[in-house]
Amino acid sequence: MKRVLVTGGSSGIGAATVRRLASDGWQVIAAARRSERLEALAAEVGPAVTPFTVDITCDDSVAALTDFLRDTGGLDAVVNNAGGALGMDRVDQGNLHQWQDMYNLNVLGTLRVTQAVMPFLRVAAQRTGGSDIVVITSTAALDPYEGGAGYTSAKHAERVLATTLRWELAGEPLRVIQISPGAVETEEFSLNRFAGDADRAAATYDGFTPLVAEDIAEAISWTLSLPTHVNIDQLTIRPRAQVNNWKTARS
Repeated sequence: MKRVLVTGGSSGIGAATVRRLASDGWQVIAAARRSERLEALAAEVGPAVTPFTVDITCDDSVAALTDFLRDTGGLDAVVNNAGGALGMDRVDQGNLHQWQDMYNLNVLGTLRVTQAVMPFLRVAAQRTGGSDIVVITSTAALDPYEGGAGYTSAKHAERVLATTLRWELAGEPLRVIQISPGAVETEEFSLNRFAGDADRAAATYDGFTPLVAEDIAEAISWTLSLPTHVNIDQLTIRPRAQVNNWKTARS
């Protein structure tokens, strides 16, 4: 049975991906900071899910994940899903610490995990004919918008990281897949962005039908299911009502 690591696996898109890939027959390592949520998810889904507590912004924590993978059989794929947005400040009023936190999580966290798992993926690719690196960015990685420079800057950097990796791995049996969701309503993304302001978070999705986490999990499942010679370089997924980052048709 193939093994996949899903970061940010305790909630939202990550948890939906854990459920979906487990149902597809993968052995899933659900990785995140919140142990209790991971344990609950593993209990819900069953033995196909192994929880692992990790902070991808911490070198030592990712090193412990590397040791775990080495001791338990390696890896065939990784879904770099962990990320997030903080605030909606103008550039001239931006919170420097929030910008640093977003860069550390979305960019350097993806870099740490990718570097850590690359040896395992190369070994698996030689054995099976192909391994996969999936990077969940955002439509924020494609275009900026007012009030979002901190998040869009981080996601642009994450996109360039993945794109460059795709070029650098040319000739190796490893795929690099980017998926860029638009507005996805999950229990925490906007709530975290707006520092727990539930009314402001809910207003983000007023007047239209946003995507849900399961929509993105389905796309991840599809990209991983394709023949190994097929690489989905970039997949952009938006709600029908959202035509770009600053225009959404609301009723």
